[in-house]
Amino acid sequence: MTQLPVKQAPSLKRSQRSNQAIVGAAIVALVTLIALIGMPRTVQSSPHPGATGGTAGAAVPTGETTTVAVTVDGMSFVPNRIEVPVGNNLKIEFHNTGDQTHDLVLANGAKTGHVAAGDSATLDAGVIGATTEGWCSLPGHRAMGMTLEVVATGNGTDAAPPGHGSGGHDMGDMGSGEADAASPTMAQLMRQAQASAPAPAALEPLTAQTHHEYTFSVTESTDPVVDGLTRAIWTYNGTSPGPTLHGAVGDTFTITLVNDGTMGHSIDFHASDLAPDLPMRTIEPGESLVYEFTAHRAGIWMYHCGTMPMSQHIGNGLFGAVVIDPPGLEPVDESYVLVQSELYLGANGQPASAAKAAAMTPDVMMFNGRAFQYAAHPLTAKVGDRVRLWVLDAGPNMSLSFHVVGKQFDTVWTEGAYTVKDGGPSGTDGAQVLPLLAAQGGFVEFTVDEAGHYSIVNHQMSLAEKGAQGVLEVTAK
Repeated sequence: MTQLPVKQAPSLKRSQRSNQAIVGAAIVALVTLIALIGMPRTVQSSPHPGATGGTAGAAVPTGETTTVAVTVDGMSFVPNRIEVPVGNNLKIEFHNTGDQTHDLVLANGAKTGHVAAGDSATLDAGVIGATTEGWCSLPGHRAMGMTLEVVATGNGTDAAPPGHGSGGHDMGDMGSGEADAASPTMAQLMRQAQASAPAPAALEPLTAQTHHEYTFSVTESTDPVVDGLTRAIWTYNGTSPGPTLHGAVGDTFTITLVNDGTMGHSIDFHASDLAPDLPMRTIEPGESLVYEFTAHRAGIWMYHCGTMPMSQHIGNGLFGAVVIDPPGLEPVDESYVLVQSELYLGANGQPASAAKAAAMTPDVMMFNGRAFQYAAHPLTAKVGDRVRLWVLDAGPNMSLSFHVVGKQFDTVWTEGAYTVKDGGPSGTDGAQVLPLLAAQGGFVEFTVDEAGHYSIVNHQMSLAEKGAQGVLEVTAK
């Protein structure tokens, strides 16, 4: 995990939305984006072919149209329940009054497409023949409550048909209908770790520079989990964790965040001490912001995407570490950074499962973005070396009981203070674990006196067996 080279942030311009129109007699969806300066843009959707609220051909069209305005409040639609007489055509005027991109998808296939904050769209749901449902299909939004019930009234049809409504089939966060992937085995994860190049873990040394300038680009791609299974991954500068930044107390940082993704993203530096309203705001695709702060306090500080739902944005890879050395920190022979995180597998190639994240049942645990990678490609030291391991628990949920098998820590520093330093006053004090909750961090130090292979584990052993383990290989000088 190497520090980015210092560079000037480029001048960035917001990309313009282009006007589009797709017209045809057999269209599945018609989406029009009209870029207008100073006023909301409206998208017009076409009804899904044969759409009758989930029961094609079940209702006789009345020739009447019910038009309803739907807005956004936090992570919910307002209203979240619409009543429509059976046989009426339904049109929903969707106004995204939230602070990030949303969409509206109905179970019959009608959808708005992505609608940016402040924009509007009109969804033609077709003739309503039975009670049905809608939701926002962006990852995690449905699970957080962005659902909409369309209730067909009259003719005894008020009850939800099979497969719809609160008791119906869950189409998943993206509406794909695919089942979440099962947890890989340890053997599968080990094979993938052996086949993948390890993420750099060495902490780059401090330089004399006191002002640090970086550009962070948010991108979305896929990453192999095991053979035959990938996950959607969202990253800062193409890696998860993102780049590790290293500085001293009093240093200043200027980060230009560029959103090259397909949805709203943001960044929150725990190393900063300022009002979050502007620098931590969500920006839409093509937008950028400049985030400046001074490091007032020492520690290993988490940074992450703060866009809701954060369990999704962190769980899909948008996190990293900033190391700010305590004043007077002594040099060591080897200094590594290990960031623990969790993986909640959704369907193959899809983002994290919101249901698994909410239940806090991770499929995979990782140090620096891949399970078992430092078991397959050990960290190294020589006999007699002084080793410092900086450790951060990025979560989003699970805790970390950090332990090195065969070693006792004579120095432990966490969340702003030493719990033991150089063995304490007697020189014989020590610790066996560095305990961390999600978002906490610290470092441990020890000297290696014998050659061998020292396992690095989360001593919550079920989590270690899911991938939160590695090896420190010590060889003779």
